[in-house]
Amino acid sequence: MELEQTPYSTVLFDGKCNLCNGSVKFIIRHDPGKRFRFVSLQSDRGREIVEQHGRDPGDVDTILLLQNDRFYDRSSAALRVARGLTFPWPLLSAFLLIPTPLRDLVYRWIAANRYRWFGKTEACMMPTADIRSRFLTD
Repeated sequence: MELEQTPYSTVLFDGKCNLCNGSVKFIIRHDPGKRFRFVSLQSDRGREIVEQHGRDPGDVDTILLLQNDRFYDRSSAALRVARGLTFPWPLLSAFLLIPTPLRDLVYRWIAANRYRWFGKTEACMMPTADIRSRFLTD
């Protein structure tokens, strides 16, 4: 299946991670323009998108942001998402000035401990009816 050009950005997230699911809910609350769509990395659609862009679909230790047909991961993805949210969250994008390897050290530490600190679920989040249209399905 060919990817269509869309006016929104797609956030690919670990659907079994409580921190990631909480982050998706946070983004939805702070994205009144509905610029972001979401898909779990564990879903068929998520794996398909990742593979079509030459990435490893088994890499679920990071958030991915597909924006203008380009992937961003780890801290770059999170900060670019913050840039698209309501004030004051775009101010966090100033951290993009810090070299990526330094930012990603912190990101990787949090990612490595996210299940221990926040827990995980056995199944991906089921979106409610009012937000279902923001999730890409298989």
